[in-house]
Amino acid sequence: MTSISEREAGTDRETTARRLLDSSEQLSYDPVKEVDWETPLDTDYHGASPEWSTLYGTSYWADMTPEQQRELTRQEAASVASTGIWFEMILQQMILRDFYAKDPTDPAFQWALTEIADECRHSIMFARGAAKLRAPAYRPRRFVVEAGRIFKATATGEAAYAAILVAEEVLDVMQRDWMRDERVVPFVRTINNIHVVEESRHMKFAREETRQRLEGAGWVRRQVNALVVAIASYVIVGSMWNAKVYENAGLDGKRARREAKANEHHKSMLRSSCSGLMEFLHSAGLLTKPSLWFYKRANLI
Repeated sequence: MTSISEREAGTDRETTARRLLDSSEQLSYDPVKEVDWETPLDTDYHGASPEWSTLYGTSYWADMTPEQQRELTRQEAASVASTGIWFEMILQQMILRDFYAKDPTDPAFQWALTEIADECRHSIMFARGAAKLRAPAYRPRRFVVEAGRIFKATATGEAAYAAILVAEEVLDVMQRDWMRDERVVPFVRTINNIHVVEESRHMKFAREETRQRLEGAGWVRRQVNALVVAIASYVIVGSMWNAKVYENAGLDGKRARREAKANEHHKSMLRSSCSGLMEFLHSAGLLTKPSLWFYKRANLI
């Protein structure tokens, strides 16, 4: 017999899904038409806000020429985009697996397919954007790729949706800065604007799914999934800035990696970007003492 709380949760979920579907119908973009793919890359622009560079604020940054700084931010933007593609492919498979053989008349089912369609377009957009930035294919380390393969095949419930939320929240804060920054090349600003608008709906869905899946969850389940989400967050954030961006920007890779690792400014930027996320995880009971170790290692808290 279905309890009152379960019926109410189902109604809330349906209402949220319908609202997101309506929003998607009213405000969605076609990157093929919206992004200026034809104009050649103008190297007088950055690829991302300089303040988000892993070297910004270091002695190496001060030693670099403006041209080197701009090239580095372009390579770093391409690296972040490539990591986004990797995780969006994981996300799509987790959602498909979650909604496999469920009721197709359910608005949540229809929203799940809408989100997958969005992510497919985003991945193509990111791929074309990285190519236009004249960057190679930045991929996570082999171990991370294989760990992602296991995660996408096994993560369920709140572990899957909270991990999705982490990746989307970190990207969202960065891209809100980039899309408003006139120092950033215009086509990248357009890409960021599209992603921010459409991902806001995805984040709403991920929050609602996380809350719903946690209803009635016991202490052990919360502890285990809090740790899974924290480890996933550590891996995702650690993969955003590929170590090869420095050589590809014409820099001394060894010095760059050493100074980037110790860069307190960049760590501070990451922490500030995740304040809202950490509040949500805390309210959901997913910010436990063991999980804090991974968030601190990832400079998210």
